[in-house]
Amino acid sequence: MQNIIKNLSVVIPILREAANLQKLSDDIKENINLENYEIIFVDDNSNDGSEEILKRLNEKNDKIKYIIRKEEKTDLSKSCAVGFEKSLFDNILVMDGDQQHDPKDINLLIKAFNFEEADVVIGSRNLFNKKNEGLSFIRLKASQILIALTSLLLGKKTNDPMSGFFIFKKEIFTSNKKNMYLKGYKILFDLIYSTSEKIKIVDKEINFRRRHVGTSKMSLKIVYLVVAMILRRLIKKI
Repeated sequence: MQNIIKNLSVVIPILREAANLQKLSDDIKENINLENYEIIFVDDNSNDGSEEILKRLNEKNDKIKYIIRKEEKTDLSKSCAVGFEKSLFDNILVMDGDQQHDPKDINLLIKAFNFEEADVVIGSRNLFNKKNEGLSFIRLKASQILIALTSLLLGKKTNDPMSGFFIFKKEIFTSNKKNMYLKGYKILFDLIYSTSEKIKIVDKEINFRRRHVGTSKMSLKIVYLVVAMILRRLIKKI
């Protein structure tokens, strides 16, 4: 039986993305073909004026909501989890706040979710099969290594388990939260490798764009946390 998405919570974890918020929210509204949806920005207590912009966006449109995480250290995965818990709807779309994910691809993911009976649809960057202009050389190689390591040690579930652009059924998170690592910057990896249930994952190739405003959050710490998640899952399998 086909899924038919009638509602969608868009969760966007952000850190110092003030320059991107207005255009990103406008582009999502323009490209999402649903009546019932919400956009939830989860900000890691940025110091660049993001809160003021988010407040203004919310005042103009009550579909746009925001959460400021002030109590805990910066962590994209925890920000996503907070957004999931606060979301109103059964289906959740995650995307980055830096405009590297094209809102025009939202309906591509929705269509695949609807007609391929998927539990998770991933916007795949297809990092091994073509020239990728949206990533620096270092980020590209780091991502390729982490993806290869994941597939080798844990089994291949998708071409891009490090993607930050995907739709999934909220129940996957709620039923597996206790098994999740919830640290670092790769919430998709955590989500799909924490569940012992059989889930259908579909990859859809997307146009991953180059960042034009702000700076990348990629660092050695992020790589370390991803490796830690891989090892944690591997130990659980043994």
